[in-house]
Amino acid sequence: MTKFSVHTQETAPEGSKETLANVEKAYGFLPNLMATFAESPAALDAYAAISGIFEKSDFTATEKQIILMTNNRLNGCTYCMAAHTTIAQMQGVPADVIEALRDGSPVEDPKLEALLTFAAQVNEQRGMLETRDIDAFLAAGYTKANVLEVIVGTAMKVMSNYTNHVADTPVDDNFQANAWTAKELENA
Repeated sequence: MTKFSVHTQETAPEGSKETLANVEKAYGFLPNLMATFAESPAALDAYAAISGIFEKSDFTATEKQIILMTNNRLNGCTYCMAAHTTIAQMQGVPADVIEALRDGSPVEDPKLEALLTFAAQVNEQRGMLETRDIDAFLAAGYTKANVLEVIVGTAMKVMSNYTNHVADTPVDDNFQANAWTAKELENA
């Protein structure tokens, strides 16, 4: 298997060092995902940019985690599920919502369940949605802007999930308490 480096400030390419410093300052540590992205300054900057853009969406912290964790689960990303479980806990996302996102069960709140369903449809159907899918999402109280923001969150997760799959990014110690394995992977 091809090995990817988990860079430090010292080993990262010059073009990645400033972004890594900003990430470390923001998180208080350097997450392995970002240290892995550092191999390519373009990839690191792209992920940092799309993450910042997604943060500007109209969604609440809980709604953002629904989009991100739904994609993580569907893409089987063990790293991102552990990381986003930890982040969701820090953001005060209700425990029952986090558990539903981890195990693929429904969320009790009908509006949040509509978001979960829509995020799953965007992922599974690769954006080729039926009019009824979009109409159901809008009928739940979301907007056309939210449709596009779900796609932004999905794009963000494609970048991180696929990178973690390719690089076999090790889960940080900070996220180990929330380690996760996809049911499909457990049965393989």
